Amino acid sequence: MTTDQKEKRNDEYNKYVKRVTPTHCLSANMLKAFILGGIICTIGQLIVNTCTQYFGLSSDEASAWCSMILILISCVLTALNLYAPLANWGGAGALVPITGFANGVCSSACEFQVEGQVFGIGCQIFRIAGPVILYGIFSSWGLGVIYLIITCYL
Repeated sequence: MTTDQKEKRNDEYNKYVKRVTPTHCLSANMLKAFILGGIICTIGQLIVNTCTQYFGLSSDEASAWCSMILILISCVLTALNLYAPLANWGGAGALVPITGFANGVCSSACEFQVEGQVFGIGCQIFRIAGPVILYGIFSSWGLGVIYLIITCYL
């Protein structure tokens, strides 16, 4: 193959890659993430307000109920295959920590349920969330050691 043929092949390939590569509008993606994240947080605030005003719960109790309800909603939406389209549309807005984490755990459970309770769900449920738990615990431990050193020796 001559140099001209290689250049022509490379040019055609680059044109093909440019044609099939999706383009993203950063400002539109940020706006969608802001809207979806805002909706999730607004739902959470509505849950907290409802719990405190109508059920007489303390702020801490209302926050706990809010977390549980948001996890439940996220798991139900994941099981019904409705969370993925929301996440595709809203991107990082769907990664509001508690709902994104619940989606990660629930999606693994749904995906591997055909393999059985033990080897499917039991072994694979933390496939996505496991690294988050591991590094969360490790970084908390590391920050705790740093805090201990600072408070004891400085």
